[in-house]
Amino acid sequence: MDAAQRELSDLIDAATQRLLDDARTLSEADVRAPSLLPGWRRGHVLTHLARNADGMRNLLIGARSGESRLPYSSEQARAAGIEEGAGRTAAELVIDLADSAMALRTIARQLPDEAWQVPVRMLDTEPFPASLLLTRRLVEVELHHCDLGTGFGPADWSPAFAALDLPEPMRSQRQDRLDRPPPADGTERKSAPRPPASWKPGQPLPGSMLGRQ
Repeated sequence: MDAAQRELSDLIDAATQRLLDDARTLSEADVRAPSLLPGWRRGHVLTHLARNADGMRNLLIGARSGESRLPYSSEQARAAGIEEGAGRTAAELVIDLADSAMALRTIARQLPDEAWQVPVRMLDTEPFPASLLLTRRLVEVELHHCDLGTGFGPADWSPAFAALDLPEPMRSQRQDRLDRPPPADGTERKSAPRPPASWKPGQPLPGSMLGRQ
């Protein structure tokens, strides 16, 4: 992992920790409430992020071994996994989110330099170097954190992410969040937040115990 990749990895760590700190304040009613994505509750958004981490980890495992892999067995399996996982308890959702993020981070930090140039692809993309997965993951975490409708928005993005030169369609997806009107009252968080866990960039994420505190 070169210096630019390490910087992206650190940005992902920080964005993931902000997401976890927010997600762990959600009550059972909160995770069943609508998100800002049509047809999805907050549980869907959190599960999507966990399965996205799993899918990217699959791609990095393939890049490490030279094996061609897809992130998910099919688009239908991906959708079914999100729908199934969305109904879990608030604590289970946070544990899943933390564990999947930590598993992705572990693979990424241990990947040999040559593996970052191996072509991979998500289900809906043309092949691209594995190194671009770091940018894609950062976009997923920052944008979908906004989609939870918990009060986190573009003003809370890190300056580095806000200024990052993104390729399409990620640039337009970021702009969509900037152009989004304020959320309706029904999507605001109702639970009182708990203090965030102590963490600094470069350290391991708190892991699954975060969801049990």
